[in-house]
Amino acid sequence: MRIGLLTREYPPEVYGGAGVHVDHLVACLRELIEVEVHCFGSPRGAHGVHAHAADAALIDANAALRTLSVDLSITAATGDVDLVHSHTWYANLAGHLSHVLHGIPHVVTAHSLEPRRPWKAEQLGGGYRLSSWVERTALEAADAVIAVSEGMRADVLACYPTLDPARVHVVRNGIDTNAFHPVERTDVLRRLGIRPDLPIVLFVGRITRQKGLAHLIAAAHAVDPHAQVVLCAGAPDTEEIATSTSAAVSELAAARDGVFWVREMLPPEDLRQMLSAATVFVCPSVYEPLGIVNLEAMACGTAVVASDVGGIPEVVDDGVTGVLVPFDEHDPEGFAAGLASGVNSVLADRALAARMGEAGRSRAERDFAWTSVAEQTVRVYESVLRG
Repeated sequence: MRIGLLTREYPPEVYGGAGVHVDHLVACLRELIEVEVHCFGSPRGAHGVHAHAADAALIDANAALRTLSVDLSITAATGDVDLVHSHTWYANLAGHLSHVLHGIPHVVTAHSLEPRRPWKAEQLGGGYRLSSWVERTALEAADAVIAVSEGMRADVLACYPTLDPARVHVVRNGIDTNAFHPVERTDVLRRLGIRPDLPIVLFVGRITRQKGLAHLIAAAHAVDPHAQVVLCAGAPDTEEIATSTSAAVSELAAARDGVFWVREMLPPEDLRQMLSAATVFVCPSVYEPLGIVNLEAMACGTAVVASDVGGIPEVVDDGVTGVLVPFDEHDPEGFAAGLASGVNSVLADRALAARMGEAGRSRAERDFAWTSVAEQTVRVYESVLRG
């Protein structure tokens, strides 16, 4: 079997969870089948990896149009594979057009859904309407859709009710527990001025409405004042959210000591230190199909406090590996209070935090291996090719 895996992100150009997913999935798939990667961006120089760039004539066009021009380039190059597998809307049209042009099956992995992220219209304008059209067209026509959680599968069927439920499969994200594991080094923390000997409440994520950072900042006003609040947060979606986040962090820092805002994207080895040193990791997302970052924290032996949205309850075992906090979009104050309460309950009991961290590490190793993700994915391919 020879498949074409279509993706915007591929190392070294990885900035989000979908890119992390693709990186590990390809490595494990190649132990089982032949994989050709078609990605966006600059030439990679690796065997079996083909990079595609946007049409130079569209350099000043809407970003969504540039994306579609990359999809056309990918489509032209996929005629010699048995099946194409696309990841995110950026590559979905390439998968759909490959199916139409070359007559080969198309599998889509749904990492997120455009209808569940309406705030993207603030960032993309008319491009959001294009991305929504691409996603709908590709998913509704796909031979199979892979959802990264049961919660995501429910969302897929709710957003696209014409889909046959039998075509929507669940293959959860994985975690590389060799890359993410507890470490004792703290030089990165000390360089940033963070004290490893004091409790640490940690957030890692992009500054986007989806990740719920504003809710955590509001909650942090009620978090134990002896704890440090470390926000590894960058890449704001819009100038508006960048400005509002900066103002909120400034207000928090004026109200309490120990607030640290790390704006650069940390390399994996630095992130591993941060996650290992944290007393509690907080994921306040308002939408999260699964949440690889929670798995990363758990693999580093850290307790997690997270919202109970999407696929997060399939990762964070409430009361065992962390604390789940109910989210109600109509009650932001209640959500912030719940986050603060959950965080404080873990901070107040270091033995509990340690037990949750140990249980999280065990769960990551047991239930979220990338080898299993690859095996399940190949079974989806085989079912599609059998017809």
